[in-house]
Amino acid sequence: MNKRKKNLIIFIPFIGGGGVEKNLFLISNFLSKKVKNIKICTISKKFKKKFNSKIKFICPKKSYSENLNIRIKYFICLYELFKFLKSNKNSVVLSFQANIYCIIICKLLKIKVIVRSNSSPLGWYHNNFKKFLYRRIIKLADKVIVNSLDFKKQMETKFKIKVENIYNPLNVKEIKRKSKKKVDFDFFNKGFKIINIGRLTDQKDQITLLRSINFLKYKIKIKLLILGSGIEQSKLDKYIKDNNLGNLVKIKNFIENPYPYILKSDLFILSSKYEGLPNVLLEAAVLKKFIISTNCPTGPKEILLNGKGGYLFNIGDHKKLSKLILLFLKNRNQLKNKINYTYKGLDRYDLKRNLMKYYMLLFPFLRS
Repeated sequence: MNKRKKNLIIFIPFIGGGGVEKNLFLISNFLSKKVKNIKICTISKKFKKKFNSKIKFICPKKSYSENLNIRIKYFICLYELFKFLKSNKNSVVLSFQANIYCIIICKLLKIKVIVRSNSSPLGWYHNNFKKFLYRRIIKLADKVIVNSLDFKKQMETKFKIKVENIYNPLNVKEIKRKSKKKVDFDFFNKGFKIINIGRLTDQKDQITLLRSINFLKYKIKIKLLILGSGIEQSKLDKYIKDNNLGNLVKIKNFIENPYPYILKSDLFILSSKYEGLPNVLLEAAVLKKFIISTNCPTGPKEILLNGKGGYLFNIGDHKKLSKLILLFLKNRNQLKNKINYTYKGLDRYDLKRNLMKYYMLLFPFLRS
C-alpha cells in the first residue's frame, strides 16, 4: 500500500507587496509543479490569483481588514495552522513569517518545520532576552534558510545556528518585460530622478533619504520618487511639508509593477537599517541602474560586490549620502563599469537554479 503523500504547508500570515512576497509567489508556484499536496496558510485572500490553481488555501472563514495589527494577523493564522496540523499530522511546514511562533506550534505537534528567515536579526533584535529566546527557539527548526552569504555568516557566528543559503530567485525576463510598459507620470519626466522603493517603516529609514534631499535642494535640481506605503507615512509627509520639499519629492502608494518607474530613474537609493537580501536592489541592477545603498546587515554589500558595483554609506548618514549623490552626478559617465560589474554578478540569483534548491532541500522531508 502506498504511503499517503505529505502536505506541504507554506505559512505566511500576511501577504503584502514587498520582496518577501515576490519570492513567495515564485517559490510556491514552482513547488506546486513538484509537490502534489501544497497549501498556503494566510489571512490575505486577495492574492489567490497570484498562485497556481493547484495550491489550496488555509484561511479563516471571516474576512479581516488589511489594516489589522500584524501581530493579530499572526495569531489568527497560527490558530488556523494549529487546527489544520492537529488533524493532518502528515505535513511539513515551510514558514515565511512569524517563524518563532510557527516553530513552537510545529514542535508541540511533532511536525517538521523549515523556516525562511527574511531579514537579519541583528537589525531588529536589540533586546538581550529576545536574542536569547530567538537563539533557543530557532535552533528547534529542522532547517533554516537565509538568502545571502553575509546573513549565513551572521547566523552561524552570532547565533551559533547552522543555516542553508539559497539566494532569491530572480526573474530577469519578467522584470525586463514589465519595465517596458508605458507610464504617464509628469513628475518623473525631467531633471535628475532618484527612486526609492520599500514599505514606509522605520526599517526602510526613508527619513534619512529625505534629509539628504533637503541638504541638496539648493545645490542641484533633483526629483525623488518613493514607492511604498506604511506606518511612517505621516512622519515622512510632515517632514516634506515642513521643509518645503513638495515639488521635489512624491510618495506614491505601492504599485504592482514598479519597473517602468525604475527604468525612468537615473539613480536607485536604498536607505534601510537592515535587510536580508533586498529584492529591489536586484531589480534595479537588472535594469542597469546605478545604486547607492546603506551598508546595512545584510545583502547590499554582497549585491554590490563590496562596493565595486555601487556606492555604500553608513546607516543614517544623510550627509555622506548627499556627497555620494553629488559624486555620482559628477562622474556618472564614468560609472557604467560599476553598473555592468553588478549586472554580471546577477548570475548567482538565477531563477531556475535557486528554485530547484528549495525543492531539493524540501524533498527529504516530503518523502520521509
